[in-house]
Amino acid sequence: DVKICTVVGFPLGAMSTKAKAFEARGAVADGADEIDMVINVGKLLEGNTDYVEKEIAALASLCHAKKVHLKVIVETCYLSEKDIANVCVAVEQAGADFIKTSTGYGLRGASLEDIALFKKYLKKDTKIKASGGIRSREDALKYIEAGCSRIGTSSGIKIIKG
Repeated sequence: DVKICTVVGFPLGAMSTKAKAFEARGAVADGADEIDMVINVGKLLEGNTDYVEKEIAALASLCHAKKVHLKVIVETCYLSEKDIANVCVAVEQAGADFIKTSTGYGLRGASLEDIALFKKYLKKDTKIKASGGIRSREDALKYIEAGCSRIGTSSGIKIIKG
């Protein structure tokens, strides 16, 4: 019953779409049920939202053809509100299943402010995963109450035990 997930484009997302697709195809062939893809944050920050959306769409198409979920990691620690608004549109237009706050390798992990901005700008049923820095049951519950359907943490046992 355990689902297998792996990440492509890790940790910085700066490689080509072709390289990310190659990684994703290999992971799916090896049994991955979900793919977490790191966007090219540099392209987003330079205003090239079209590139970001096309890249997400390519990975979404590849994943969905194999009935695999795609989560898109956007590294909110580097983004302004305008960038978050733009990437929310790109994620939804491209057909990804989830938007995810971070890899855990950025300047910080998730924040409740990030989640509030996702909720503000997401217009469809895109799910939200908060990841990075969530270490207590109380924090996890705050993120769930804020609208997250998944939590990424290295403190899972501690959180479950309360």
